[in-house]
Amino acid sequence: MSGVVRIFVISPDTHSERRLELHITVQKLKVVILLTSTGLTLNIAHQANLELVTGIPVSNQVLSLYNSENDPDVVAVLSDDTKPIGFYGLRDYQVLRVEDTNPSVSFTGQMTDVSQVEKFELTPEEYAKRQDTVMAYKQRNRMGRFAPKEEVVEVEPEVPTNITVGSRCEVQSTEAGLSKRGIVSFVGTTKFSKGVWVGIEYDEPLGKNDGSVQGERYFTCRPKHGVFVLPDKVKIGDYPVEELDLDDEEI
Repeated sequence: MSGVVRIFVISPDTHSERRLELHITVQKLKVVILLTSTGLTLNIAHQANLELVTGIPVSNQVLSLYNSENDPDVVAVLSDDTKPIGFYGLRDYQVLRVEDTNPSVSFTGQMTDVSQVEKFELTPEEYAKRQDTVMAYKQRNRMGRFAPKEEVVEVEPEVPTNITVGSRCEVQSTEAGLSKRGIVSFVGTTKFSKGVWVGIEYDEPLGKNDGSVQGERYFTCRPKHGVFVLPDKVKIGDYPVEELDLDDEEI
């Protein structure tokens, strides 16, 4: 049997790609494999045995074939040392997993076990005192959360000069033919919302309050005659009082 396949060889401590000649026996595979060079171009380099590659003695090696690293199903177990590896149907980029039947002798897996490694730890207070840390660098260079905070200057809302307390006015209405007229009783900022508001005492009970909102009084008028609107809804002018024909139920 002739031919060469590219196989990933994996053990508890190693992971490599190898070119294997299909005619070699399983026993020879355990002792001698063909190394590949690094990079995308695969060239036959020099010989080395699996024990040197994986750290697992030949007598302790169990070879299992998988279609991929993430595939849990075993395709074949290369259990007969006298068979050529091509007998087991090896294909390019399959995975040959080398297991150790006696890891206590070869220390398999201990090279990657960091559970016994003493960790270097610092408390937040100790870390803050060090001058060779990322945080210290940012502090010195005033970066990130240590950068100077930009002052937020709140701009006072501009009170319209054409709307003054005591002026007659008309408020824009969404109802056709309805004129909401009254007297400007307040102009300024409030606690219930940002910006400038105009408090108006309507001639008729078309409002929502008596000049107070949320327990805060801004002016005084009869119940249901007071309202607060934005300045752009108010027109100042010589608006006479209009008598609206409203019955008691509408009031």
